[in-house]
Amino acid sequence: MSRDVTLPAGWSYVIGLEVHVQLLTRTKAFCGCSTDFGAAPNAHTCPVCLALPGALPVLNREAVELAVRAALAIGATVHETSVFARKNYFYPDLPKGYQISQFDRPLATGGAIDLPDGPRIGITRLHMEEDAGKSVHDKYAGATAIDLNRAGVPLAEIVSEPDLRTPADAGAYLRALKQVLEYTGVSDCSMEEGSLRVDANVSVRREGETGFRTKTEIKNMNSFSGVERAIEAEARRQVALYEAGGAVEPQTMLWDAARGEVRPARAKEGSHDYRYFPEPDLPPLVVTAADRARIAAALPELPAARRARFVREWGVAGRDAEVLCADRLVADYFEAVARAGGNGKAAANWVTGEVLAHLNATGTAIAAYPVTPQRLADLIALAGAGTVSASAGKQVLARMLDSGDAPAAIAEREGLVQVQDDSQLVRWIDEVLAEHPAEAARFLGGERKLQGVLVGFVMKKSKGSADPRKLNQLLGARAGG
Repeated sequence: MSRDVTLPAGWSYVIGLEVHVQLLTRTKAFCGCSTDFGAAPNAHTCPVCLALPGALPVLNREAVELAVRAALAIGATVHETSVFARKNYFYPDLPKGYQISQFDRPLATGGAIDLPDGPRIGITRLHMEEDAGKSVHDKYAGATAIDLNRAGVPLAEIVSEPDLRTPADAGAYLRALKQVLEYTGVSDCSMEEGSLRVDANVSVRREGETGFRTKTEIKNMNSFSGVERAIEAEARRQVALYEAGGAVEPQTMLWDAARGEVRPARAKEGSHDYRYFPEPDLPPLVVTAADRARIAAALPELPAARRARFVREWGVAGRDAEVLCADRLVADYFEAVARAGGNGKAAANWVTGEVLAHLNATGTAIAAYPVTPQRLADLIALAGAGTVSASAGKQVLARMLDSGDAPAAIAEREGLVQVQDDSQLVRWIDEVLAEHPAEAARFLGGERKLQGVLVGFVMKKSKGSADPRKLNQLLGARAGG
């Protein structure tokens, strides 16, 4: 990687990310309360997630399966035995005064995420834990309210190695990881609903240094662009401190997106501050070799493999494959179109062009797109055969979105079928030459650059229905070409 130009010359980034992913379960990690988003405050609570005396946690098997699936999908080693621990700290929205997490014996270690056209980013560990509640500061004048609906929601925390060297690579890593988690159905990764949150560990060092300097941690960011901006701001702050002869303190930082700056929240805790000890109410978690094999066998094709296959099997350009595979359902839709019509390149052009443009303009999900893969394949076939022109094909697709009719019927009804009859084309050419005698004389006299102008006149006269390929052939013949 080249040096990132967002830092002063001579300095480089060292970045590691901790990604907290809400596992897509119906109930919480250690009780039967719902994980549905948007309920009234404290509606999804019970004695367990309220930490009432005598309430005991019971581990959610579905959450374990999803966490193992995530670990296998990123190439991590899932350990046969892992241990839950109590991570002791006090926040108003953590009712027990400790969080059930994993520490020295996590569910999985190792693995990696390959960035598109970039480096491989190592994974340190993936462990399970429960979420805390939420402090609400902005709804009640002069008071902070506590909503414990999220308390106990199951999370997987995925910790990267400090392998990232630019904010842009951090964003690329997060997008690649999000794709894997969505493809495998581990999480919906909705950052708006808090299903995916990011902490960034940031330090800087002089170019050529191999050791690590003091790092800070920027907590609880919920947009990828925000992560990139926060990392840059914090690294610039650290460089300024060093260049002024100061030192960086190990702090937990908060990102202020409106001001574009980071600010310290508290001194950064170390593992000794949390006073970890094994959770006495939960036995060790055992994931057998048979369990691992069963979950691995059920994994879907992952994004990197699918991108490579689209290039190999359908002849799709690498950049188009990346766009198509960014969303699993879009990739499914493309492949259904390609299989129905047999033309992968044309299917990719239409899906990455007209289809995604419509989805982005209307905020529609691909699952709600009204044109079926078979109907789009039929339209692509009409355009490929020259029955409709490229511009007419776009008009046909627009009508299909409204009516749901077959493309051939729409093209016929709207007069968009491309005219290929030589006699009709010749009549239009004769009329255009008569209407534009000066241009006709220059063209017939050898000024071939006017051919495109005359084709445009004929296309206008035919209301776009003339076949431009045949028009060019016939006009070329008139000029002796």
